[in-house]
Parts: sequence; C-alpha cells; structure tokens
Amino acid sequence: MVDITHKANTLRQAIASAIIKVSRQETIDAVKNKKVPKGDIFEFSRAAGLLAIKKTSDVIPDCHPLPVEYAAITHTIEDLAIIIHVEVHTIYKTGVEVEAMHGAAVTALTIYDMLKPLDKGVEISTIKLENKKGGKTDFRKEATANLKCAVIVCSDSISAGDKQDSAGKAVIEKLKQYNLNAATYEIIPDDKEKIQAKAKELCTEEYNLVLFTGGTGLSPRDVTPDAIQPLLDREIPGIMEAARNYGQQRTPYAMLSRGIAGFIKNTLIITLPGSTKGATETMDALFPYLLHVFRVAQGMRHD
Repeated sequence: MVDITHKANTLRQAIASAIIKVSRQETIDAVKNKKVPKGDIFEFSRAAGLLAIKKTSDVIPDCHPLPVEYAAITHTIEDLAIIIHVEVHTIYKTGVEVEAMHGAAVTALTIYDMLKPLDKGVEISTIKLENKKGGKTDFRKEATANLKCAVIVCSDSISAGDKQDSAGKAVIEKLKQYNLNAATYEIIPDDKEKIQAKAKELCTEEYNLVLFTGGTGLSPRDVTPDAIQPLLDREIPGIMEAARNYGQQRTPYAMLSRGIAGFIKNTLIITLPGSTKGATETMDALFPYLLHVFRVAQGMRHD
C-alpha cells in the first residue's frame, strides 16, 4: 500500500451515487408498496451498503483500513430509476471516496438481486463519485505564487563550511510543491544578534514568509526561538503546537523542540528544526494549511 505516514489527519468526506433502472412501472409499485418477495429493498440494501463501507479495505487491496465515523445511505425514486446516495466521513490521513463508491456499488447490487425475480430488465447503470473534500488538494487553493519567501539556515558548522546544508534545501523543495519560491536562501551562524538582524532586514524588505531552520533544540547554541520571540508582534502558538503534535506521533523527541511562530509586522516568521527530517516533517504538518493565514491577514488589513 501507499505510504501515508507523512500525512496529517483531517476531516474527509465523500459522496457517491449509483442508479438502478427497472423496465416496468409494476416493479416500482412493488418497491413503493413493499411487495418485493425478498423483503424491503431499502432496508436490506442499506444494511448491505453499510457493511460494504466498513469492509472496503478487506476487498480492495490498496485501500487502507480507516475509522468510518459517519455513513448514510439514501434512496430516491425517479420514474423508473432508483437513485442511491452514499455519504461517508472520517478523520484520518486518507480519503473515503472508495469507501463511498464501494458502499454505493454493494447497495445497488443488493437491490439488483432483490428485484431480478420481478424484472428481468433491471440494470445498474451508473456508479460514480459525486463529491469529495478534506484532503490536502482542497487546501492547495490557499497557495499563491505572490508570497515573497525566505529560507534562513542557522548553523555554526554549516556557516563555517564544516558541513553541508540539507535541511534548508529540503524546505525550499517543499515550498516548490505549493508554487512558492525562496527569493532568499542564506546560511548564518547560531548567533542571537545575527538572527535578529536578519529577521529585521527581511521584514523591512517586506517578505511575507520567513522560515528559519536550526537552533530550536536545547543545546547551548540553540538560540533561534530566543532571538525571534522578542521581535514578534503577534505570536501564533497553534502553528508550532500543530507541528509538535504531528512530530510527536512519529518520535517522542518532538516535544523537545522549542520552535515558535508569529508575525513581525506583516511578515510571518516560523522556526523549524535543524535536522532534515525534523524540518521536512514540520513542513508536512503545516503546509498548505498554514497559507490560509495570509488570506486572513489580508482580510484584516482590508477592513
């Protein structure tokens, strides 16, 4: 199966439909009057569809088992057609569109099986996904190429040339996934005054987003949060709470990160871990959802 461990849990929803067509009005009358010999087709098919939703990963090899937190199946009669709608919700790392379609398919098959003794012309004409939402693609609309971004690596050893930077470059690659480019990429030492000077400089140059990577741990030279916090006009604790929660699900050491985030004037500053894995996971935790903050901030400025 596809690796989804890098994804974050979000509310995901899907609606699928299926259409059963019959050839005679008498069949529809039997359905409405509950005269189908095998029983109430709506109740039987609803039960079968709910079971199918929950068992999707058992029969579709590449589907992940997931918690089904809501499922509803409805039937509508239009002329000689029975229209089925299946809605499924979960809070998980992957969507439920296949679960919804599987539920619609089995609901339709159950109705077919129950009606075929009455109507040899019954057929399943359409099974399709009507709508899905809640995945990362829904949040990509928040991304905009108009944001001016900077990536600053804070590291004594990399600044001195003793090591090569990989975390900063990984952050830049992550930005590109959301159509964002780093207009500035620099490496500076773990020095409080130099970090503050760089943050002030970038804010003066009207950068929208500045990502500092490195110096968020507990060693004596990890001073990035200490340098940035006094400069913030508006801290946004929830950003790094989300990042630490995401990281904690992957390593117990994530609780030791002291990263902070907030605005200096109109520039959003975020401090990321210095390890490539830590920086990458923080980007996965925050993007593209984080980009909504710029729409909110712009709206506030326009009021």
